[in-house]
Amino acid sequence: MQSPSAATYIKSWLKAIRLRTLPLSLSCIAMGSFLAGAEGKFSWAVFILAVITTLFLQILSNLANDYGDTIHGADSKERIGPARTVQSGEISLNAMRTAMGIFGALALVSGISLLLISFGNISKRFLFFFALGVSAIAAAVKYTAGRNPYGYKGLGDLFVFLFFGIVGVAGSYFLFTHQFNVQILLPAASLGWLCAGVLNVNNMRDRISDAQAGKMTLAVRLGPDYSKYYHLMLIVLGWISVLVYTIINYQSLTQFIYLILLPLFTAHVRRVMSISEPALLDKQLKTLALSNLAYCITFGIGVILR
Repeated sequence: MQSPSAATYIKSWLKAIRLRTLPLSLSCIAMGSFLAGAEGKFSWAVFILAVITTLFLQILSNLANDYGDTIHGADSKERIGPARTVQSGEISLNAMRTAMGIFGALALVSGISLLLISFGNISKRFLFFFALGVSAIAAAVKYTAGRNPYGYKGLGDLFVFLFFGIVGVAGSYFLFTHQFNVQILLPAASLGWLCAGVLNVNNMRDRISDAQAGKMTLAVRLGPDYSKYYHLMLIVLGWISVLVYTIINYQSLTQFIYLILLPLFTAHVRRVMSISEPALLDKQLKTLALSNLAYCITFGIGVILR
């Protein structure tokens, strides 16, 4: 059997890394940075290291997802989404395990560097965030890999809400400011709900093949109709949370600039509610991911210019 060319092999790894998911993973860092910047406490060093660490974690999660869904049977020929590299034979199990180890180590080194730049020394705050970082690495791997992956028990949405929302936004804000503001939990929760929405669209698309593999996501548990109402709930909660935060901290109409995206989110929800063919949800997955990133940017502009 002829070995794949270097270009083909690189292409396979880029497919496994899933470049299109990376911008969404940076949304929480962007939001936390904007909130800190509005208070005059932004640091380029902290920002760059936070971005690098987050990218390593997201890549690790994507590789582990490719690996885990293959060994547990969720990735098969019947799956609607993009073909996975391990399942298709483009990348071996051993190579994928090695890559997971490399990116896990990179995330750990980058994360430690971030904490040292932010806090300056090893303190209680350093140790607390170090524990959060280790938990994030474990969560990235255990979503679909390991003996008891939590993604197969319908807990993926909860972890996305926590790590892409609460921990991601409030944590990055703290790394800049060294203080905790309870009100920050509102925009953090807003992003958490919306990111959980991205996962839900993905799970609705893969609902049939996931059910056959025993991957009991919320979309599988709720069924095709209730998973749509659940999706509507996530989007509504996301918008209510940020509106409450803006009203509480109102200074000027500029803070509501993110409302220009409301028609886009509304159109997305209407489309999801009307789709009966799971394959058609793939386009809405990309739409919501990009909409979430645009939401973070417009929200941040409003916070900075208020």
